[in-house]
Amino acid sequence: MQQLALFDLDNTLLPIDSDVSWAQFLVDRKVVNAQWYSQRNDHFYAQYCAGTLDIYEFLEFQLAPLAQHPRQQLLTWREDFMREVVQPAVREEAMSLVKRHQSKGALCAIVTATNSFITGPIARAFGVEHLIATEIEIAPDGNFTGRPSGLPSFREGKVTRVEQWLAMQGLGISDFADSWFYSDSMNDLPLLARVRHPVAVNPDQRLRAHAQGQGWEILDLFDRSNSTDD
Repeated sequence: MQQLALFDLDNTLLPIDSDVSWAQFLVDRKVVNAQWYSQRNDHFYAQYCAGTLDIYEFLEFQLAPLAQHPRQQLLTWREDFMREVVQPAVREEAMSLVKRHQSKGALCAIVTATNSFITGPIARAFGVEHLIATEIEIAPDGNFTGRPSGLPSFREGKVTRVEQWLAMQGLGISDFADSWFYSDSMNDLPLLARVRHPVAVNPDQRLRAHAQGQGWEILDLFDRSNSTDD
């Protein structure tokens, strides 16, 4: 039977948080008010780490700049973001992990709470065809409205979104002989608990302790002391 391999993105395959890094990129480009935006960015990231993030409140903040600029300008900024921030953070260890599953014929997907506009090119950089991310509502003129579309891919939402994606292919998680989910975050416990092989990747202390208690595999994919995530 086929295998299923699911990968969280931020601080799992990447040693950065792409949401936070995109926000800092906009600050550096003076696209947003630096002081206010940086403070709010830090506020939401602290909530995320603490497991208390209100995803809809965060998305109202995080998606707002996408609604304030035409799509072509956003694409230009995204290209710069990929070149300047993301590509230097792509590590061979993470690429090798993905390729190892692909070489065995596994159905692979990146499952992330970060929106698909930011993460689409990142998934392509890893050679992963399937991306399950938070989607953004698009206005009739082709620009973004600044609102999410559908269920955000966050916490239990990741489980629902993965199940919906598999159902479109006539499959369920239990149909796979082996299934993996790689994540660094306690927020991903619902999906980690659904696969046969949950793997805590670069985990913080809370997830490391939980994984040890559950007998889960722990994978230190890269040295967090050298992470570019400030």
